[in-house]
Amino acid sequence: MSTAEQKNLRLVRRYHERTKHRPDRYAASLGYMDWANQPDPFRIFTGTEQIDLPHPGLRSTPTYDNLFALSPPVNQLDANLMGRLFYNSLALSAWKQAPGTNPWSLRINPSSGALHPTEGYLISGSVPELIEQPGVFHYAPYSHCLERRCRLSAQHWKRLTEDLSEPCLFIGLTSIYWRESWKYGERAFRYCNHDVGHAIGAIAYSAQTLGWELRLVDGIADKDLDRLLGTHLQSGIEAEHGDCLLALYPTRTRAAEQKFPPLSPEDWRLRVPDIEFSGEPNRLSQEHHPWPAIDEVSRATRRGGETGPAQRGPVQELNAIPRNVPPDRRLPAEAIIRGRRSAVEMDSTTTLDRDSFYRTLERTLPTRFPFTSLPWPPRVSLAIFVHRVDDLEPGLYLLIRDVSHQVSLQESLKAEFEWQTPTGCPDGLHLHRLLTGDTRQTVKQISCHQDIAGDGAFSLGMLAEYGATVETWGAGIYPRLFWETGLIGQVLYLEAEAAGIRGTGIGCFFDDLMHELLGIGDSSWQSLYHFTVGGPIEDMRLKTIQPYDHKSSRW
Repeated sequence: MSTAEQKNLRLVRRYHERTKHRPDRYAASLGYMDWANQPDPFRIFTGTEQIDLPHPGLRSTPTYDNLFALSPPVNQLDANLMGRLFYNSLALSAWKQAPGTNPWSLRINPSSGALHPTEGYLISGSVPELIEQPGVFHYAPYSHCLERRCRLSAQHWKRLTEDLSEPCLFIGLTSIYWRESWKYGERAFRYCNHDVGHAIGAIAYSAQTLGWELRLVDGIADKDLDRLLGTHLQSGIEAEHGDCLLALYPTRTRAAEQKFPPLSPEDWRLRVPDIEFSGEPNRLSQEHHPWPAIDEVSRATRRGGETGPAQRGPVQELNAIPRNVPPDRRLPAEAIIRGRRSAVEMDSTTTLDRDSFYRTLERTLPTRFPFTSLPWPPRVSLAIFVHRVDDLEPGLYLLIRDVSHQVSLQESLKAEFEWQTPTGCPDGLHLHRLLTGDTRQTVKQISCHQDIAGDGAFSLGMLAEYGATVETWGAGIYPRLFWETGLIGQVLYLEAEAAGIRGTGIGCFFDDLMHELLGIGDSSWQSLYHFTVGGPIEDMRLKTIQPYDHKSSRW
């Protein structure tokens, strides 16, 4: 590891430690809500050509469970596919309004604090009935339209997609750190990267409903991703930062059979053309509070296109896929996707049946969709607090998502833990009961004294194999650990919705208090994201408004 790489790794470790919440000191933030400078949740580019996307109605097929069992029929590339792809991934899902207040928007992709730092870009060739000339487009969720940022020649598009399956699309994701740091201060970099994982999951699910597949492109350097998306032209605290490039293509293609062909950083550098962009980004706030720690860790984690941890194949062979196939509940996938909501409170009484609990955990396994979209082996396992699951003893459990984690976890966790396989656990689901008993008050305390952590059917902390991973693969892997946890979170959100309950992410927790409970005394494993699932308490004072009523009526 070079001197520069060692410096970046030290910066990442320092950032991670300084942004831990502790019982006597929360991570640095403004300490109050500066409502006058609340960021605009919608980025637009003035002076661009706008291409309206279709607003598709709900389909009864494919079913939600069918997404995991079989590949749905391939939808052809046309305007309807493009409209449905974005409508079921990055679009608005509803508006909420309290008496005497202005409405606020909800989106298909979850976001920490509903602040939505993630922006989406489409890189596409011509699309029948929609796009005549290839180009790069910003997706504007408020209007559900594409804003053309540039035009690509046929030669540019051919070079960009050389050796890749046709048809194919690319979606780029970026983050505006200011949208999160306005509320959360220095810890916002973590939350922005959770939301990248949420968005990857949202797009993967949407693509799957169309018979298309998603792969994260591993080899492209951050500077070339910025050149492709036009984010290299932005500066200042409201600038977007390129996160990742996603490739989408029909499942039953050569690319799907052979996986996404690896391309080197040099190859991507030559593929990305010199582009002239149009449009000016809107201003989000009048005044800002700088957070230098975020700028520092963002620079330290920039990647030059080096590949991540070893490819997934050898790891998959170690993990048996559970053989039980639960019956299809015949729930329309799009209804689940569009109906997803984050719970604000939970009722502390709703129970979850054991089969649904096990099904939920099975859906988080890395050998399954949507985790096959990530090119690196899994780095996250789950510490689960079971509160109210029928026929399952309350207590602390551990789901080892990849068997290669087991030795390290057994060495890191308390020696007195039980390590018992719970009743009825499916084959291939490496779930262990560590501690029997009521953990509700404990997990509330860990979760910054939030009742919601103990009032659900279960809650969990996502443990990342942190120390060895960053030491081996460098600072650039740090955001990707959060992407993996965000993707797990998206699966949990939709599984809760399908089970008739709700989930919500918990970003505020006392990091080392969680580690102390588990017996983790070093940085080998770190808890990066917490989550809770249970029966929601609905606020009946709130009015729900359809997502795009504002386009056809006045409120």
